[in-house]
Amino acid sequence: MSASHKKQLRKEQNAAQMTEKQQAAQKEAKKLRLYTVLFAAAIVLMIGIVIFSTVSSSGIIERGTTAVTVGDSKISAVELNYYYFDAINEYVEQWGDYISLTGLDTTAPLNEQEVSEGTTWADYFLDYATENIHRVYAVYNEAKAAGYTLSEEDAASIDSSIATMEMYALYYYGYSDLDSFLVAMYGNGSNEETYRAYAEVQYVASAYANDHMDSLTYSDDDIAAVLAEEPKAYNTYAYNYYYLSTSSFLEGGTTDEDGNVTYSDEEKAASVEACKAAADSLLEQNIDSVVLFDKAISNLEINTDTTASSTAVTDKLYTGLSATLKDWVSADERTVGELGCIPYETESTDAEGNTTTTVNGYYVVLFLGSDDNQYLMNNVRHILVSFTGGTTDDDGNTVYSDEEKAAALAEAEEILAEYEAGEMTEDAFAALANEYSDDTGSNTTGGLYENIVPSSSYVENFLNWVIDDARTPGETGIVETEYGYHIMYFVGDSELTYRDYMIISALRTEDMTEWQDALVEASAMTVKNTKNVKLDLVLSSGT
Repeated sequence: MSASHKKQLRKEQNAAQMTEKQQAAQKEAKKLRLYTVLFAAAIVLMIGIVIFSTVSSSGIIERGTTAVTVGDSKISAVELNYYYFDAINEYVEQWGDYISLTGLDTTAPLNEQEVSEGTTWADYFLDYATENIHRVYAVYNEAKAAGYTLSEEDAASIDSSIATMEMYALYYYGYSDLDSFLVAMYGNGSNEETYRAYAEVQYVASAYANDHMDSLTYSDDDIAAVLAEEPKAYNTYAYNYYYLSTSSFLEGGTTDEDGNVTYSDEEKAASVEACKAAADSLLEQNIDSVVLFDKAISNLEINTDTTASSTAVTDKLYTGLSATLKDWVSADERTVGELGCIPYETESTDAEGNTTTTVNGYYVVLFLGSDDNQYLMNNVRHILVSFTGGTTDDDGNTVYSDEEKAAALAEAEEILAEYEAGEMTEDAFAALANEYSDDTGSNTTGGLYENIVPSSSYVENFLNWVIDDARTPGETGIVETEYGYHIMYFVGDSELTYRDYMIISALRTEDMTEWQDALVEASAMTVKNTKNVKLDLVLSSGT
C-alpha cells in the first residue's frame, strides 16, 4: 500500500461516523484561542460553566444597553458579557486542577468571596474584562481610522470557529441551534450576529497590531546601542550551585517557656564559621565536574542520610542571573570547571540608622560555561508520520510495539523516496509536508520551523539533528521521537544570530508595548452599566 493510500486510510478511520462539515469543525476545534502580541481573545467552545438554564427575555434590552465606551465605540452589555465570561474561562483554563491554590472557590458565588481586601472575584474578572476591552478597542479604533478591514482569510477563520461552536452546540450539548447555546453560555442577547461582531473586532485589532509589529525594523546601530549599555546582557551562562545555610550549623540555643529557641551572638558567629568551613571543604577538593561536585556535597557531614545534590542552571541570561551570584558567574576570568564560594548577605538598619550585615549562608558554585550567542539560528522543514495504535501502560503512558513503529518507519521511508524521485527542491518537500504530515502545527506551512537554537524546546532527537554543525542545506534524514518518525529537510541558517534575534525581539516587544499603551492612553474608557453581568456566578456545583 502506498504512503498516500495509508495516509488516506488513517484519515478515513479517524473520521468514521462524521460528515464533511463535522470534520472541518473538528479540525477548527483545536483553535480555541486567538493569541496576539497584545492580548488574548477567547473563541470559547467549552467552558464547563452553565450560566443560564432558562431564557427570560428576548435580549433586546441587553443588546441595546451600552455597558462600556472606548473613544467613540459603544460596547453593549452582551459584548461585555463575552469579555467577562472569557476572562473567567481563561483563568480556569490556566490553573486547571490547581485553581483552589489561588483562593478561588468554584462552588461559591464570585461576588461573595474576596481575592483581596475589598475586591471580590467578580470584581477581579470584571476589571480584567474591561481592561481587555480598553486595549482591544484602542487598537481596533486605530485600525478603523486607518481604513483597515477584516481580511478574507480572517473572515473564513471566524466562519470556521462559529461552525465549530455550532457543532458543539448541536452534537455535544443537544441544543436546537447555535443561538440557544450562546444564550446558555453568555446570557440573554447573545446570538450568532453579536458573537460574530465580537470576533471581528478581535481579528481586526489583532491583524492590525501584527502588521504594525511586522513594520518595525532595526538596524545594526540599534543592536549596537543595546550592547553599548550592557555588553553581556544577551550572554547566557551555565553552572551548578549548592547553598549552605548558617542555620544548618546552629548549636546550643536557649528555649523559653513557650518553646521558642534563641541563640546568642557567639552561637550565631560559630554557625557562620562552621558553614564557611563546610563550603571551603568543597573548594579544597579536586572538583571539576557535576558528578564529583554532587558526590562531595553528599559526603558533607550535614548531609548524612540525605540525597543532597547541586542545582543545575542552564542557558541563563545575564539579566536573569541571581543578584548574589551575577558578578562571580559573569566575570571574564571564569574558567569551565572552576569552583567559587559566594556569601549570601543581608543588611538591616535599626531605628538609630545603624546598619548591620548578616551572613545567612554560602553558595558554592561550579562554573560550566558561557555563550555570547553569536551563532546563526537554523531553519528546518519536517514531515511527521505519527505512530498509530499503541497500548496504555500502568503509568498511563502510550507504548507502541515494534511492529507499530516499523509500520510508521516504512511509511516515512516511502514518503522520503517519493521526494527523492521528484524534483528534490524545498518547495517539493513543503508540498509533501502539507499533504502527508501529522503535525497539525506545521502541516499547512510546509512543515517549516524557523530560528531553532540549542536551547529551543523541541524533542531531543529532533533538535539534535537540526543543530548539528555538519548539517548542510537540502540535507534530508529520518529521526525517531516519541511522537513518531520525522522526515527532515534542513533549510539552512537564518540571517540573524541568536544574540541579535533576542535583541530585536526585546526591542520589538518594548516598542509594541509603548505603541499600544499610547493608544490606550489616548482612548478614554467609561464603564457605564454592568447590571447585566452575572456577578453571582457559581463556576461549579461541587459534585
